[in-house]
Amino acid sequence: MKEALKKRTKIFAHNCIKVTEFFPKTYLTNHIKMQLIRCSTSVAANYRATCVAQSKPSFVAKISIVIEEVDESNFWLEFALDENLIQKDKIEFLLKESSELTAIFMASRKTASTNNK
Repeated sequence: MKEALKKRTKIFAHNCIKVTEFFPKTYLTNHIKMQLIRCSTSVAANYRATCVAQSKPSFVAKISIVIEEVDESNFWLEFALDENLIQKDKIEFLLKESSELTAIFMASRKTASTNNK
């Protein structure tokens, strides 16, 4: 499961980067593009960090960062859609993936937190 999620988060980051190429070239979209690239790649990088966490509290702290970053990715995708910067059909799969990843990581955090008590 760990290796599958490493791969899945990396693919998510790659796909978020690729989709930004569809954004129009403006100052606003450049900002949104960079924010989406930053947080989506952070999902993958920080998930890898959870895989080598030294303790349960460390895992919980690191997975919490992953949750925040994937939720932020979802925010920027929704924002781009709300501002008509991209067509829904081009990012629908990323919105779905960010929601699924959020649910997976929240469940992981809950399990780790429960088992930590």
